[in-house]
Amino acid sequence: MEVRIIKRHFMPEEQIGQVIHFYDRIGVAVVKLTNGTLKVGDTIHVIGKNDFQQPVNSMQVEHQNVEKAKRGTEVAIKMDQPVKEKDKLFKVVA
Repeated sequence: MEVRIIKRHFMPEEQIGQVIHFYDRIGVAVVKLTNGTLKVGDTIHVIGKNDFQQPVNSMQVEHQNVEKAKRGTEVAIKMDQPVKEKDKLFKVVA
């Protein structure tokens, strides 16, 4: 598990997954969770071509809304900005 402190934000984060697909027309990323859990309401930090933070407002697994997802799950998340495959996804933990 990778835990980082971002100097400009001073917020501890843990890497929880990676983008495996992005649907650019609808702005939805499919993320493979490789560590921990993710819940609606959590703040995520995406690091890749774009570097941004956003709250998780909703998630879907197999086209069904879910409130929480755990390691090993592929979840669909609406993104505020475009992302690319292999972008890293961190959860802000503080």
